[in-house]
Order: sequence, then C-alpha cells, then structure tokens
Amino acid sequence: MGAFSVGCITLTTDFGTLDHYVGVMKGVIHSMAPDVKLIDITHDLKPQDIIAGAFVLRQVWNWYPADTVHVVVVDPGVGSHRRILAGRYDGRMLVAPDNGLISMVHREFPLEDLRVVENARLFLPTVSSTFHGRDIIAPVAAHLAMGRPLRELGPTTTHLEVFPVEQCMIDDRSVVRGTVLCVDRFGNLVTNIRRNDLVTAARKRPGAEVYVSGKCVGPLRTCYADVATGEPVALIGSSEFLEVSVNCGRADKVLGCSPTAEVTVE
Repeated sequence: MGAFSVGCITLTTDFGTLDHYVGVMKGVIHSMAPDVKLIDITHDLKPQDIIAGAFVLRQVWNWYPADTVHVVVVDPGVGSHRRILAGRYDGRMLVAPDNGLISMVHREFPLEDLRVVENARLFLPTVSSTFHGRDIIAPVAAHLAMGRPLRELGPTTTHLEVFPVEQCMIDDRSVVRGTVLCVDRFGNLVTNIRRNDLVTAARKRPGAEVYVSGKCVGPLRTCYADVATGEPVALIGSSEFLEVSVNCGRADKVLGCSPTAEVTVE
C-alpha cells in the first residue's frame, strides 16, 4: 500500500512516569518527526501485564482516526528472539512486540497488512538489549509518521502470538461463563463478557445473577448508585464489557478477586 502521513502517534506502556523511559521515547520521535502529535494513553500498566496492554489498545482503537499509529510497549521478552510487529488494521497502524499485545485488535478488526520489523536501517545506530522501545519501536513509529510504507519495514507475516485468554462461553442452559480480564485504577473487575453475550443469554434466562469466584453480586444493573455505598454491583461499563464494581469502593479488595477469576451469569 502507498505511503501516507499520520496525524498522531499514541503511546501505551508499562514504564510509569517516575523514570526517563517515556521521555526518551518521545525525544526520539520528536527528533525524527517534529510535527507529529504525541498522545499519552497510559504509562501506568502493571509491569509485564500483556493482557492489560492488549485490552487498553483495543479500547482506544475506535476512538482515533485512520491516520493514527498506536505504539504499545509492554515487553518482558526485550532482547530475546521475540519479534516486533508493525501492522495496519481497519486504516489504523500499530507497532508492538509480538507477545500478544495486538491480540484483541487482531481478532476484531480487518487486517490490511502485517510486517515483521527487520529493516535495521530504520533503527537507531546502536540498539540496546533492554530498551527496544527507544531504539527500534520509537524510530519505526516516527518513520511511519513521516509516510514510510509498511512494506519497507520487513517481510509480511500471517503469524503472531495471541494471548491465552479464551472468549466467554454460553452453555446449553444459557449460563454465561467468562473471566476477569483486568482490574482498572478504581478496582473494577473488567471481564471478557460482552453486552451482546448477555443479551443472547437473557432471552432464555431472564433475571440471571452475576457470580465472581462463586460469590453472588446480584443481577445486572445500570449504574453504581443502583446499590448502596460499599455494595458490589454488576453492570456494562463504557467498554461494552461486563464489569463488577463496588459503589465508592474497590471490587478487587472487597471480593478478593484478580485477573483470571471466574465470572458466571446464571
């Protein structure tokens, strides 16, 4: 596909903001593409939490225009033989380690081009074994921002690592079985159960209740204030996934749950 110039580059990492890592990546990009808009999505992902990174990437994907490059760096395999991928899905581009970070986008959006980043001429002159975000991913994103086509980054591929979180299941009794994907800053338990999954099951099981690790949190409700302060509540969050929360509290603490906890609606 032909080259085009992007309007912005988004950054999502587990680097935090206490150290220099994010600032250095921005410096590399600005030095090469000074007019590009840099937008911080978050740098507060839990270290090495690939599933949370994939979830965040999926959540921001729809809200940016087609001239966007999404950069995601959660990279416990940095310096190893794991690959770095650059791709275009539904008009938007991404650059990320090949460790599952792009799983949700890959599953849900049409793939237009996917490349293994191998063209070392596009990297910084010296590549550290511990900071590919600075030395490879940031300059590659800058090159894309300046209009370099994906085909110049490396060979095409149809293989990528997909993280092992299964889709929720609906059994023959219309019981929905899922899991907690991640815990947000407010302690909300974000599951892999979508609104449409619940709509499908509700046709045969009206009035179903939500259980987390076997603990009943009641029926599906509309907002946090539908229950008393300190009480758990199940609702569809802004992400269109089922979430379990506590009104003015933390569901992860109150319910003693974390990612991979079982969630059922029955």
